[in-house]
Amino acid sequence: MATRTIRIESDPLLRKVSKEVTKFDESLWALLDDMTETMYHADGVGLAAPQIGLLKRIFVVDIGEGVIEFINPEILEVEGEQFGEEGCLSVPKKYGAVRRPNYAKLRAQDRHGNWFEVEGEELMARAMLHENDHLNGKLFVDLVEGDLVEFTEDNQ
Repeated sequence: MATRTIRIESDPLLRKVSKEVTKFDESLWALLDDMTETMYHADGVGLAAPQIGLLKRIFVVDIGEGVIEFINPEILEVEGEQFGEEGCLSVPKKYGAVRRPNYAKLRAQDRHGNWFEVEGEELMARAMLHENDHLNGKLFVDLVEGDLVEFTEDNQ
């Protein structure tokens, strides 16, 4: 496993649409392991492949219950609403208020190509939808209501 470099907001690759994954092999497994290690190293709860420079429809999420790997995810259902602070490893030291569904149900493939479904509420829904946005070239800053705030000693 290796820690990869996280691309930041100004990188044009982050604004591109990712491509479907068709090969489920050892190189994909190594990539998933690297993404998980990179996410943990950066103290994140999610990381999408475009954030490390790969236009592949892959992201990983761990809100404290263990990592879930999403390959070729599809949003099946969203409900409700939540409004809260959100940040991103690709937009370091900044956060803003974002409105998202409070519930999300996604379908994706695992590292072996098997389909599964995940339902999540609150933080899990926010994390899955935030990472899925990366696969479509969208960043949370596109959704911020009000001002983007910089982390300081006073507000950490």
